[in-house]
Amino acid sequence: MQPTGKPENTRPALDRTFSVAPMMEWTTRDYRAFARTLTRHALLYTEMVTTGAILHGSPRERFLGFDEVEHPLALQLGGSDPGALAECAAIAEAWGYDEVNLNVGCPSDRVQNNLIGACLMGHPLKVAAAVKAMREAVSIPVTVKCRIGIDDQDEDADLSRFIDTVADAGCDTFIVHARKAWLEGLSPKENRDVPPLNYPRVHRLKASRPELHIGINGGLKTLDACQQQLEFVDSVMVGREAYQNPWLLAGVDQALYGVPGPAASRHAAARALRPYIARRLDEGARLNHLTRHLLGLFQGQPGGRKFRRHLSENAHREGAGLTVFDDALGLVAERETPAVA
Repeated sequence: MQPTGKPENTRPALDRTFSVAPMMEWTTRDYRAFARTLTRHALLYTEMVTTGAILHGSPRERFLGFDEVEHPLALQLGGSDPGALAECAAIAEAWGYDEVNLNVGCPSDRVQNNLIGACLMGHPLKVAAAVKAMREAVSIPVTVKCRIGIDDQDEDADLSRFIDTVADAGCDTFIVHARKAWLEGLSPKENRDVPPLNYPRVHRLKASRPELHIGINGGLKTLDACQQQLEFVDSVMVGREAYQNPWLLAGVDQALYGVPGPAASRHAAARALRPYIARRLDEGARLNHLTRHLLGLFQGQPGGRKFRRHLSENAHREGAGLTVFDDALGLVAERETPAVA
């Protein structure tokens, strides 16, 4: 999508009750288009995009392009310079994004060196200055995704200090990954599992700051678990499970929004994506770049392994097109599948 300068009146309302976490190399525009065949209402996030990529990369469509079907849609920014973040937030609004989110949670060494991600939890005044600048540049919401702490920080005092400082700058929405990030001694992969989850700390944050929107992220794998969390916080964000087991999303609209979802079956979801795949192929995209996001669609279903194997072995071949996709789909018996909880 190219910049519009104004929002579309037909977009779904932005409701953060359930969102899919921003994940590098996973929540691409192609995954997000696929997700929309399963849920109309979940808030979707882009991968983190750095301010440098937006301001100096070319073409800008590579970093900001999306399809109208993806709304409601938030852009996650990586950066710490208030001026650059404000400029990028304004660009995002012009392109039609519904929200801009600042990444204060990624533990990667690569982003730490540029003062991006979780290391910013040690610099709450910098985050506050960035949020203030972004809010002054746009009319869409500016939100923050953070951790409960980093390294040897106190999960109570330091998190409270961070939230208070950034909230004073005008941020009223925080999505909190309920585990610390260890920036020394653990890899980004280890940071997803090794530090223990501490859901009660996020619950206490909400109880102490009821006027703020507090969302929770980390380790959620079922809609039942999400509903349990919503007794304590305002919203839930699901990451890896929403990607590796995408059929989870098919139950979101009914379970959390009280309306039927768009997909009656896994096959129906795959067929609904077929015109999008055809269009992207015409634009020059490779089939494996599109279908890699569907490999978990038939997880646990008879024929699911054959579906994955056929795509894995054939979608990367030169000239692979819709026939490969259709043949893979034909390897799985079609059935009506109730959305999972």
